[in-house]
Amino acid sequence: MKRRTKIVVLGSALLLTAGAASAATASDAPRERTTASDAPRQREAAALTGTAKLYRSAGDDITFSFDAHLAAEDKADPSKATGTFEFSHYLNGEGARAEVKVDCLLTGGKVAVVSGVVTDSDLPGAKGKRIGVTVHDLGRHDRLGYSWASTGSPVDTKGLPKCVSSAPFEKVAKGTGDFTVVPWQPEL
Repeated sequence: MKRRTKIVVLGSALLLTAGAASAATASDAPRERTTASDAPRQREAAALTGTAKLYRSAGDDITFSFDAHLAAEDKADPSKATGTFEFSHYLNGEGARAEVKVDCLLTGGKVAVVSGVVTDSDLPGAKGKRIGVTVHDLGRHDRLGYSWASTGSPVDTKGLPKCVSSAPFEKVAKGTGDFTVVPWQPEL
């Protein structure tokens, strides 16, 4: 045999021997028990996360942040969504903020509608009100809408059902849109 062929054959034999030894060692080793936490993680049914500032030519400082999730096992019921979202709106040092506990999350493609009840706010009359927000995840050009678009204030929204909002008519400020929508895929 030529020298090059001998080296290839010898190398292959060494690899086969090493592989067999590894397999024998692995099969002789005590087996670890697997638990549910070791199982591959199932994709959540839907999600809306991220933070962005809205664009306003008058200089309003409006920020929305989301951390809303629908677990895989709750895929058939968007009202089992969990998480929070918050928003603030200030202009010339005046305004308000609110924290909201999520009570519904629906997503389709790159659009999400999330609703919840205000749990903390410095806007008089907002605490306990249900509000909704719509997000369109367009990469660096995300859009957003909210249930009080036609009333002017979350306080003026009366009897809003879960997962209801307006079209995403607002633009986010350049460089701030990082919303991520995980699309809901219900069994129909």
